[in-house]
Amino acid sequence: MTEVISSDKSKHSPTLHTIKMVEHTLENYPNSVVTIPELKRALPKQINHNTLMTILEYLESSNKIYVGLKGITWIHNSNEKLRNVVRQDLSYEARKCLTNTRSL
Repeated sequence: MTEVISSDKSKHSPTLHTIKMVEHTLENYPNSVVTIPELKRALPKQINHNTLMTILEYLESSNKIYVGLKGITWIHNSNEKLRNVVRQDLSYEARKCLTNTRSL
């Protein structure tokens, strides 16, 4: 029973403010790739390592960052025009694919 309680204490839950701070730092980082030590130095406030890892896992699972061998890259694009063009292209390709399969 005490093991379960102690493992919960080691899990760090980030606040929304902390997540936003990391997102903003990564999005505005001057280089395209940043390592974890560089990210820690670039953040305006010090963050617990486990909390930072939790945030990075969340950002990677939500497709906002890519974590590779050389470091972390911000990949999320908030440009609505670009999203619309990609959506239209994908729907065009889907319609084209349906048309091709019906003609077979």
